[in-house]
Amino acid sequence: MKRLTLLLLGLALGVTATARAQGLTMQMSNGWSFSFAGNVNVFWSFTKENTTAGSAANSSIRTGLLPTFATFDAKGKEAGMNLGIHFGFAPQIQNGGNSHDAFVPTSVQAGAQIDMRQVYLTLGLKDGSQILAGRELGLFGRQNILNDMTLFGVGAISLGGGQGGGTTLGRIGFGYIYPNFNAQVTYSTKPGRSQVSLGIFQPSVLPGSFEITSIPRVEGEFTYNQRSGQNNYMFWVGALWQTAKDLPTGGTSVSSLGGTAGIKAGLSDLTVTVSAYLGKALGTALMFSGDEVGTTDPTKGKKSDGGYAQLMYKVSPKTNVGVSWGFSRLKNTTAGDGNENVVSNNYAYTVGIYHQWTKSLKLVVEGTEEGTTGNSAGPINTPRPDGARQTDVAAGFMLFF
Repeated sequence: MKRLTLLLLGLALGVTATARAQGLTMQMSNGWSFSFAGNVNVFWSFTKENTTAGSAANSSIRTGLLPTFATFDAKGKEAGMNLGIHFGFAPQIQNGGNSHDAFVPTSVQAGAQIDMRQVYLTLGLKDGSQILAGRELGLFGRQNILNDMTLFGVGAISLGGGQGGGTTLGRIGFGYIYPNFNAQVTYSTKPGRSQVSLGIFQPSVLPGSFEITSIPRVEGEFTYNQRSGQNNYMFWVGALWQTAKDLPTGGTSVSSLGGTAGIKAGLSDLTVTVSAYLGKALGTALMFSGDEVGTTDPTKGKKSDGGYAQLMYKVSPKTNVGVSWGFSRLKNTTAGDGNENVVSNNYAYTVGIYHQWTKSLKLVVEGTEEGTTGNSAGPINTPRPDGARQTDVAAGFMLFF
């Protein structure tokens, strides 16, 4: 048995393992080893939307927040360095409400497609530090999603998205901004009980006119872990900065900023998690996907904030019950839009039961109430009227191998 770190989402960066899988490991004659692991998850979900225009209900057989994963690793040691490569394929099972994804126009997300989320190499240095280079989950905000209980479930599906393709949202846009999988070069070191990671990333253009990105985006993360008897604690902070210009010479620029922090405390059978974030010119939900700047004055970045609180209680050695609440807001800019009114405030409540049936098989049942007190912003939602709500019920299997 080996520890599977959220299906190797952060294996090379030391993310706490939360699942187990048998996997397959082969030792090569040249001293290198090859391993294969992953998961398949299938959920039935039922959504019922309530708006002033009426109610719409949908059933779907689909993938949850965590896609199915097939991960391949090769590891070896040369010149005193621990070397490795990693490939992570992350498809979904549903066709976005269509009979077959081959017949869906390219402008529509089909869902059942190969999602190449991870391609990276790692260099483990003699002092215990590490360099990761390639495509992997970003640093800013990653602890928020990795400690979200709905990562092993469904969570929010998105208002009106009962038959959508792709994964569900969990708390993406309902408590944190998605860190995204992105090209990067990241250095990590572990002094004592802490870990420090700093990386340069492929910068993102701001939809509109800010498409000149002459320097990489910078993201960083600090985590600290402490154990005392049966209790354990984890604290994290993260940050992001990038700049984008509208002209190669002269012109104006917009700086995107983000900060996040959280704490997770395991108190015997009870685990409490609280996190929050602040952002400027980041957009919301999927980050750098729209709503970053003002409409009247595009040089002014829109502010965003949010967070979530979560309780998990172990009712038996194999069963946990969790409850969480979170929100994500997006504001106008004072100069660009004449006010700082909240233009989008999405919230969600989730209750879940997570049962480890066998060492590899997990059963999950969840219920979520999601809604908005302003039009839902971002590409994941068609704007909904103020006060729109949706009930999501889901049940399914997750099999790790």
